Amino acid sequence: MGVIMDEFSAIPVFVAVVENGGFSAAARTLGVSKSAVSKRINQLEKQLGVRLLYRTTRKLSLTEAGERYFEHAARALQAAAQAEDAVAELQGDPQGTLKICAPMSFGRLHVAPLIPRLLKRYPKLQVELVMDDRTTDLVAAGFDIAIRSGRLADSTLVARKLAPLRQVLCASPEYIEHYGQPETPAELAEHNCILFSYSSDANKWTLCGEGEPEIVQVSGNYRVNNSEALLEALKAGIGIGRLPTFVAGPDLDSGRLIQLFESWQIPEQMFYAVFPERRYLPAKVRVFLEFAIEHFGGDQPYWDR
Repeated sequence: MGVIMDEFSAIPVFVAVVENGGFSAAARTLGVSKSAVSKRINQLEKQLGVRLLYRTTRKLSLTEAGERYFEHAARALQAAAQAEDAVAELQGDPQGTLKICAPMSFGRLHVAPLIPRLLKRYPKLQVELVMDDRTTDLVAAGFDIAIRSGRLADSTLVARKLAPLRQVLCASPEYIEHYGQPETPAELAEHNCILFSYSSDANKWTLCGEGEPEIVQVSGNYRVNNSEALLEALKAGIGIGRLPTFVAGPDLDSGRLIQLFESWQIPEQMFYAVFPERRYLPAKVRVFLEFAIEHFGGDQPYWDR
């Protein structure tokens, strides 16, 4: 019985090594040392009496026995997770650790203020919030839920709409006074445009009016991968930028920024909550979804009112 239990406890480690493609990546995902992962796999192979992995300096691959073991191990891990979910779904008060991934600026400005309110309402809950603009493999990294924007890639993840993501073109009064206000989208090509480097269309801005959409090739002397940093550049008067309203809203209201082309629209995107498809949705995930939709305000989020 002891050997079987040892093998079972090694399953999450083995599956993490295979899914992450190596010991170091698996160790980061599991939050343990690389040596601990290596030791656990060595123990597992010794207990089974067979080699599961080929190890070279460049790559790691499965033996035939490893492929068979992984097929069953992955199913066993999924069954264990479903068992936890089935119990968690019945909990009156959500509890356990909820691991959330959110984009940096949106996470800091709008998700971070939400978490203390969530924890006050559900005191048995524990939250781990990771803010990162990179797209992370939810399952491999152990996230329960992630907030993502834009066009989602096809995947097995479930997506729930949280709030619209609207963008505006804006500049400071000082910039407009010094360089003039562009009257047509084509004139943007003559201005210093500050670019958000993580955007897939960073230097191609699309504006929709009454006719066909206009796509303008823009350029400038500053590219940055953070919306709040881009906001600071605009307020300092060095150029024109495209910002989400969840970042620009307060400065547009105060007059520190002026919206350009108000009769034109930038194609609207959406914030989604994405999570792995599960037979039983744990209470901790369900209450976060409900709380976030209620907090943000649905089709008319509070930052756009």
